[in-house]
Amino acid sequence: MLPIVVVPIFGASDVLDACLASLLRTLPQDARVLLCDDASPQPEIAPMLHAFARQAAFEVHIERRAVNLGFIGNVNRAFARTAGSDVVLLNSDTIATPGWLQALVACAETDPRVATATPWSNNAEICSFPDFCRAGPVPDDADAIARAAADEDAPAYPDLPTGVGFCMYVRRAALDRVGDFDAATFGRGYGEENDFCLRVAAHGWRNVLCDTAYVVHRGGASFGSEGHRPGGENLARLTARYPEYNRLVAEFILRDPLKPLRDRLAARIDAQRPQSAQRDLFA
Repeated sequence: MLPIVVVPIFGASDVLDACLASLLRTLPQDARVLLCDDASPQPEIAPMLHAFARQAAFEVHIERRAVNLGFIGNVNRAFARTAGSDVVLLNSDTIATPGWLQALVACAETDPRVATATPWSNNAEICSFPDFCRAGPVPDDADAIARAAADEDAPAYPDLPTGVGFCMYVRRAALDRVGDFDAATFGRGYGEENDFCLRVAAHGWRNVLCDTAYVVHRGGASFGSEGHRPGGENLARLTARYPEYNRLVAEFILRDPLKPLRDRLAARIDAQRPQSAQRDLFA
């Protein structure tokens, strides 16, 4: 059974509309989607979600929080609501591409120790493509990048120091083992997925890159208005709990073990591009 796609929502109706449209286009009929509206104040959100549910060929459930819980509180409610199933957390400022969910599932099925899997994206920190650790613009043809990623003959599914929460497969067994996101420490949001990934790693689980999937991430739109952003006290809390965290990430960045994978992906994109259309996919 496919994991449940959980979309935490707070306002940002313009990017949400694009996200929902991409799910209609890319999800199979046996998919399940849980839309979690964290008491968005915009009146257009509710009708948008219900219109999506009417159009979908797959199962859709909508939950609206009576009061705003913040990102972590909203996601933890979703974790509880989906007990017994793996989930994929998908930010509302993403655009899915064909085959993305199936690729994440295939990745997780290669090793029962995979707790989280993160796809490539234009804006995903250590999982960014084409530029490592640099947020890129929304590509002109994301589907072409997704096709090239799917054509990887020998997926590596390399280990990461942490998953990236814009789109993250989460195995239920790992959730059951270590618990949900830590709202007591990280409040309304930021650092919670890093903390979760470090907790599961301490219990012998893996956080990996799904190098056969690609999902667009606009970045900063879905929860920036409620303070879900990098830095500040939450980063200090994260590094206080895990003194080795900065070193782990810094060493990963210095080694850049994903460079051969990015290079192969870029080569496949070039090979698939018609000679008559040499436009830059990343412009």
